[in-house]
Amino acid sequence: MRQIAKGLLCLGVAMVIAAAVGCTKLPPPTPLSELNPQQMRGHDVYQIRCAQCHNDRTNEPLNGQSLRGIFKKQYLESGAPANDDRLMDAIILGRPMMPAMGRAITPQEREDLLAYLHTL
Repeated sequence: MRQIAKGLLCLGVAMVIAAAVGCTKLPPPTPLSELNPQQMRGHDVYQIRCAQCHNDRTNEPLNGQSLRGIFKKQYLESGAPANDDRLMDAIILGRPMMPAMGRAITPQEREDLLAYLHTL
């Protein structure tokens, strides 16, 4: 009886962890052919600044996490809320394994990139 209770507890903990990690199926990104001009400019910024380390249309990580569905999650991988401000902080200031973009990315490029990331 004790082993059954222990097993059920472990199963419950595993289910809570799986739910917290986000095992929900993400909807597909907006097709590139359906992006508006700002989102397409953001895709261009992504290709130049982000694509070497982050996938955008698959869940597979590269050198960094996949960006697919980044705004469809409650939290970023760092634990920060998944919102424009926190993501822009990571882009501008960098993360431990991510270089800071700082002034290398213009305010317009930032806005365009965010518009694109919202389509993923």
